Amino acid sequence: MVREFGSYEEFFPFYVSVHSRPATRWLHFASTHLGAAAAVAALVRRRPAGLLAVPLISYGVAWGSHLAIEKNHPATFGHPLWSLRGDLRMIAMMWQGRDDELTRIVRDQNTILLDGGDRTAD
Repeated sequence: MVREFGSYEEFFPFYVSVHSRPATRWLHFASTHLGAAAAVAALVRRRPAGLLAVPLISYGVAWGSHLAIEKNHPATFGHPLWSLRGDLRMIAMMWQGRDDELTRIVRDQNTILLDGGDRTAD
């Protein structure tokens, strides 16, 4: 079942909450950068077919972290564009040293859910 959101700003705390553990966030961080490096390498070597590996590298590791660490499903399946935007925002926050803020968003989101909210994962 896909949870509905009225806006991206409403979606983002949910997105972060399905990345509740720092290890998941850091694997997303690493896989996104690894995918970007693979894309650059394919372009520099003038091998456009190498670009086909980019989603496998980036999403493969990230989705694996959901299964192995979070024991949940990636939000990408229900909200692909907002999830991409959320991932880039989460990674930007990590680059800025704001991982503690992400942990607070998770805690606040979980508090809301304990107070009677609905957390239907994608």
